[in-house]
Amino acid sequence: MIRGLYAITDATLGDQLLSAVSAALAGGARVVQYRDKLATGLSRAQWAIEQSRRHREASALLALCRQHHVPLLINDDIELAANIAADGVHLGQSDSDIATARERLGSEAIIGATCHNRIDFAQKAINDGATYLAFGTVFTSSTKPNAIHCPLATLSAAKAQFRLPLVAIGGITPDNVRQVIHAGADAVAVISSLWQAPDIQQRAHQFSQEFMPK
Repeated sequence: MIRGLYAITDATLGDQLLSAVSAALAGGARVVQYRDKLATGLSRAQWAIEQSRRHREASALLALCRQHHVPLLINDDIELAANIAADGVHLGQSDSDIATARERLGSEAIIGATCHNRIDFAQKAINDGATYLAFGTVFTSSTKPNAIHCPLATLSAAKAQFRLPLVAIGGITPDNVRQVIHAGADAVAVISSLWQAPDIQQRAHQFSQEFMPK
């Protein structure tokens, strides 16, 4: 079940990656996505070094997530997910297709799909075999300031139409998270507001508490 705080890692965490994610998990994060895009224009040697680093980091994150019984998803890298036996992948509109991911990772894999602000994208993702649907950006995002805006009304429309879990992303903070949950989000994907917090565990707890029965 995709529900609660969905923590997406940030490449800027660097050597603090594991300690930061550990704090988020201790605070109640229920899903972790490893997001570290390979830079373009790398030489073959540089590419191999970066791939080795990403494999090492993802493997360490998987072991950490296993301790907390939380799924680890890989952003846009089906082969990395397969190689470390991660729980699944998250795919954007310009990434690999869902059918390919399903064939490679198996019927039990979690496969998330970015739908931006489009109900038709969501319907296609469902038809292709997605596990959950991600909509955003719902608020202005410092991570992706030029990202497509998704009104909360679109999230509500998706909630009424589809039965898959809905993940909202983009500019979500403790101050606006209730709006997103009320609009229909089953989970909130957070980057900046989580990792830039003075106390990551406490911030994760703030988000997680919003999903508890009142």
